[in-house]
Amino acid sequence: MPRPRKPASPFRYFHSSPEVIRLVVMMYVRFPLSLRNVEDLLFERGIDLCHETVRFWWNRFGPMFAADIRRQRVNRMRGFRHWRWHVDEVYVKINGEMHYLWRAVDHEGEILENYVTKTRDKAAALRFMKKALKRHGKAETIVTDGLRSYPAAMRELGNEGRREVGRYLNNRVENSHLPFRRRERAMLRFRRMKTLQKFASVHASVHNHFAQERHLVSREIYKQRRSAALAEWQSLMS
Repeated sequence: MPRPRKPASPFRYFHSSPEVIRLVVMMYVRFPLSLRNVEDLLFERGIDLCHETVRFWWNRFGPMFAADIRRQRVNRMRGFRHWRWHVDEVYVKINGEMHYLWRAVDHEGEILENYVTKTRDKAAALRFMKKALKRHGKAETIVTDGLRSYPAAMRELGNEGRREVGRYLNNRVENSHLPFRRRERAMLRFRRMKTLQKFASVHASVHNHFAQERHLVSREIYKQRRSAALAEWQSLMS
């Protein structure tokens, strides 16, 4: 019986070590740094890279790392009950045109799904909610704002009775937009809708991975969780 073939390493055609590639992607995606900021910080550490190499690596490996993180987290969360989702949309300008980034987070602030559309009508809300429900399962309660597209889409999905609307109920998802907004300013906005969708998905996975809720735990517990998250990051795609 032939042995199962070991999957090929995604780093096999690159002269740089996987550790350096993971560090570059983490620095660029996680922190509000420009391509040249990352280049200068790496040069200080004795790593000489061009900023275009940083761009190429995050485009090449960022979605791979994000998919690996998302797959592990979805598998771990599959046995837990999703009792409350928070859904909201935020506008993003691309070449002067208005686009909308839809986002769903759970009751702990975990970003579940991102979806970019040119409109925020019923059809866009329906596509977004179908995508989120297919990947993460049903939620007992879905908190939204007053946008009429939400009840229209949820009526078609048959879960309008689970909707909640309140003045301050959706603050959790409103706050989840802030890290992305800081990152957007550092990137001097986006040029294409495809790039926005890719970066929003990658940024959400990396943000979830390193979000340790330091304001809720002691310093020692936070350090343990931070070390565990960093060790797990260093083992991605290995």
